Amino acid sequence: MEQLLRVMNFVVSADGVAAGASEHQSLERPFGLDRPERLFAWAGATASWPNRTEAGGSRGLDDYFTRDFARNIGAEIMGRNKFGPQRGPWQDHEWQGWWGDEPPFRTPVFVMTHHARPSFTLSDTTFHFVEGDPATVLAQAREAAQGKDVRLGGGVTTVRQFLDADLVDTLHVAVSPVKFGSGLRLWDSPDDLLDRFHLEVVPSPSGVTHHLFWRR
Repeated sequence: MEQLLRVMNFVVSADGVAAGASEHQSLERPFGLDRPERLFAWAGATASWPNRTEAGGSRGLDDYFTRDFARNIGAEIMGRNKFGPQRGPWQDHEWQGWWGDEPPFRTPVFVMTHHARPSFTLSDTTFHFVEGDPATVLAQAREAAQGKDVRLGGGVTTVRQFLDADLVDTLHVAVSPVKFGSGLRLWDSPDDLLDRFHLEVVPSPSGVTHHLFWRR
């Protein structure tokens, strides 16, 4: 069975913004945006949201995508900016990501960086810090995934790199009905990807619009 590279539950605003510029990211502002929770409200309202502390939540279309996040995923690739706010050579190795002692990935994670750092494991997630072009990193992730698919987690610059290298097989992008005006954009329009992908657009009662892309 073919191993797919999948972008899943990637959220952008109505004007295509997924994060603020890197200089606006900090420990206090991981996304570099004002009120970024507006992007993710649809997922947080579902019954399957992993951080839910109370019973309830929606069980419709949005919940399906929330539950699908981990299905048949054997490894994740992310950029360094998703892993943390630091830039340049690592000043120390105390920072171990935004997610605490129980990261949500539960697979090997390959963090793309120009600065070497030893791998480490938290719970059932091992973080590897790798340098290389997208194709090289994808080959490493596919080997670690042991036949399962690889999830491309972001951030937006990393997703764009893999799209530009024509390595992405499927994308699920949830467009939230908010605008930020400036920041790092995944696209100017979803139509930007139609030269390589089929597209199906599915609106949700929550107000988000799910965009499903798959290779032509």
